[in-house]
Amino acid sequence: MSIATVSRVLNGRPDVSAETRGAVLEVARARGYTTDRGVRGRTGTGLVGVTLPIINAGYFSILLSGMTEALYEQDMRAVICPTQHEHDREVTLLERLMHGATDGAILILPFESSAELRALQRAGHLFVVCDPRETLDDGIACVTAANAVGAREATQHLLGLGHQRIGAITGPVGWRATEERLTGYHAALAGAGVMPDRALEVPADFEVEGGREAASRLFALPERPTAIFAFNDNLAVGAFHAAAERGLRIPEDVSVVGFDDTESAVMVAPALTSVRQPLAEMGRMSVSLLTRLIDRQRVDALRVELATTLVVRSSTAPPSAPARSPKHS
Repeated sequence: MSIATVSRVLNGRPDVSAETRGAVLEVARARGYTTDRGVRGRTGTGLVGVTLPIINAGYFSILLSGMTEALYEQDMRAVICPTQHEHDREVTLLERLMHGATDGAILILPFESSAELRALQRAGHLFVVCDPRETLDDGIACVTAANAVGAREATQHLLGLGHQRIGAITGPVGWRATEERLTGYHAALAGAGVMPDRALEVPADFEVEGGREAASRLFALPERPTAIFAFNDNLAVGAFHAAAERGLRIPEDVSVVGFDDTESAVMVAPALTSVRQPLAEMGRMSVSLLTRLIDRQRVDALRVELATTLVVRSSTAPPSAPARSPKHS
C-alpha cells in the first residue's frame, strides 16, 4: 500500500475504497495514531450538529452513515437534528447549534437561502452544506453529486436502447437537483436529435405517491412514453405502482430508470436501473471540509462535486411496440 493512499485515508479523503480505508484505520488505531492532525490541538465541544429533513429515509440514512463514521475517526460525534421539512424549526435548531453547543454544523438539504447562510458566516459560525436545496453563493462550502452528468447518462442509456419518447418525473420546481437533472436530460435528448416535449415532463415531490401520480399522467397521454426517467428512486417506485395499475409490464412495456441507487432499487422487481450517488462519500467529504474549517486549515475547494455512476439492472430494455395507452371504460 502506497504512502499516498495512507495519507488520503488519514486526511479524510473520499477517493479510497471502504476496504482499504478500514485496513489503514485499523493499523492506525493499533499504533495509537490519531487520524486527524488537528484533533490533538483542537479545543471545543467535539460535537458537530447535523440538520436534515428526516432520518428514516434511505437517502438521508446513508449520508448520515458516512458522516458519523468520519466523525468517529476524528474523535468527534454528531448531534442529529431532524427538521421535518419545516423552515422555522430548522432556524431554531441552527440558533441552538451555532451558539456554543457544537463546534460547527453540516446542513443537509437546508431551507435557508444564501442570504441567511451568509449571515451565519458573518456571525463566525462554521458549517458545510451537503446537497444544497438551491444554488448557493460562492464562498459557502458545499458538497454535492454530479446531477447533470448522472441524468445525461441515464437518458443516454434509454436512448441507446432505442427509446425516443422518454418521460421525466422531475423533483420540485426550483430545486437545484431538479434543475441540474433536467439540464442533463435535455442535453442527452439534444445530443440524439430528439426534440424535448414538455408534456413528457411532470414535476413531483420526490415521494412514492408523487411518482405514482406523475407516472399515471404520463401513461394517460394519447401516445405514452416507452420509458421513464424518474429523478429519484422513490419516484421510480411510484412509477412501478402506476404501471401495475394499468397492466403495463416493466421493462417489456415501459422501461424505468431512477436516481440515487438506494436500497429500494434492489427491493423492487424487476431490479431498478438507477444513477448511484456516492452518498456515504458525500457525508465523509462534508466532515472533511468542516474539520478543516474548524482547524483553520487551508481549503482549496469550497465546492466539491462527486461523480455519479449508472447502475444498469433489469428495469430497462429496448421498446417492444408502439406506445399506445390502454383504453379505460
